Amino acid sequence: MEKSIAELRETFKNGGTKSISWRKSQLKALLQLINQNEDSIFKALDQDLGKSPVESYRDEVGVLKKSVTYTLSCLEKWVAPKKAEVPLLFFPAKAEVMPQPLGVVLIFSSWNFPFTLALDPLIGAISAGNTVLLKPSDLAPACMSFLVETIPKYLDNKAIKVVAGGADIGERLLQLKWDKIFFTGSPRVGRLVMAAAAKHLTPVTLELGGKCPAIVDTLSTTPSKAKVTAKRIVGGKWGPCNGQACIAIDYLLVEEKLASTLIELLKKTIKRFYGENIKSLKSISRIVNEHQFQRLVNLLKDPNVADSIVYGGSVDEEKLVIEPTILLDPPLDSEIMSEEIFGPLLPIITLKNIEESINFINSKSNPLVIYAFTEDETFKKRILSETSSGTVTFNDSMVQFLCDSLPFGGVGQSGFGRYHGKYSFDTFSHEKSILHRGFYPEIEPRYPPWTDFKLLFIKLAYEFDYFGLILLLLGFKSS
Repeated sequence: MEKSIAELRETFKNGGTKSISWRKSQLKALLQLINQNEDSIFKALDQDLGKSPVESYRDEVGVLKKSVTYTLSCLEKWVAPKKAEVPLLFFPAKAEVMPQPLGVVLIFSSWNFPFTLALDPLIGAISAGNTVLLKPSDLAPACMSFLVETIPKYLDNKAIKVVAGGADIGERLLQLKWDKIFFTGSPRVGRLVMAAAAKHLTPVTLELGGKCPAIVDTLSTTPSKAKVTAKRIVGGKWGPCNGQACIAIDYLLVEEKLASTLIELLKKTIKRFYGENIKSLKSISRIVNEHQFQRLVNLLKDPNVADSIVYGGSVDEEKLVIEPTILLDPPLDSEIMSEEIFGPLLPIITLKNIEESINFINSKSNPLVIYAFTEDETFKKRILSETSSGTVTFNDSMVQFLCDSLPFGGVGQSGFGRYHGKYSFDTFSHEKSILHRGFYPEIEPRYPPWTDFKLLFIKLAYEFDYFGLILLLLGFKSS
């Protein structure tokens, strides 16, 4: 492993990855990898997670194609130095900001979107001109094997390497020095990554998660909008990996008087989207492994939580499937309401007034996303100004992840750092500031160096920038 990392460092030192032609060639090769192996990607995702081809293309293949294409179209603009304003105090001078690659980058990806969460950060690291070691999650073994076997066939193996293995390999990697670590996963492991990075003062990006709420305030409007709300909640909760997503809706907040209406709409939509027989659910992923399956089952075993189930609750241990399950007002001190669910269980919490949702959200750790279904502009402004989250999405769910022009990332306990589109390029770059000055004019003081007089002009120069020119002409820039 140390030998591979030494080769990555030597490759970066030689400067080949800094050229735009190399970056573009690798991005085009990555696009070719995706296009030529689509069926193999579908097969691996089905084997690891039971994802259907439709879900696999929507959440993995399509996302990556779009990301690579967008990056290729913008790369030359991103790489170019940007002019910066210079105060007249420095006249004559010019300034610019030049993005440079950080060096050798380590990327840890997660199992729930094993291609998107591995290759989307890789796109950013390549576009910025770094060398990369990618560590896919071993909890999606078929996808990990595909990446380990396929990436060397398409990409520059001296600059981009993939390593297989479990937690022991991850621990070994964290003991080494990197120029950047990008981690997607749980807060528990994120703390270990950050602690290890601190030993070498390595910058990190942590994409974590949290309990993402959805505020529902549209049910009392038109019936058509209420149906759209239900569709978007159901699609956003169970569609992507059956709730095993850091940006999936974790729980709903709704007024008491509207709870029964919401539940009925959700039930009808679930049946229409996925069916209602645990043995024949369609277009829905399974739980990734027995450990995660048992963790979710244990959440439902709490007697008070079990009593709150109003729909679903059936499990198929052999196939590792849990049907979409709705719970009404489970105990707020139960584990299902204190830990991120990361599965197909959806608690509904009722409130006297929907505006109480702001205090409820603020009583918990910062979520990665707040979803709010509302047309009340005043309420929207309150949500934006009075809560803290990585993202806020109004009147839809999950779609913000697909928007390359928006940064994706958390705040506080849901992580820090951001990526997607230009933000990925920035995450894996250092913006070097550059100031160019000439040697002339260089005027000596014409007047006696009266300290108080010079101090006055210096204060004016900082207070009103154009006084800097006067300062230079009078020759008071010397101490």
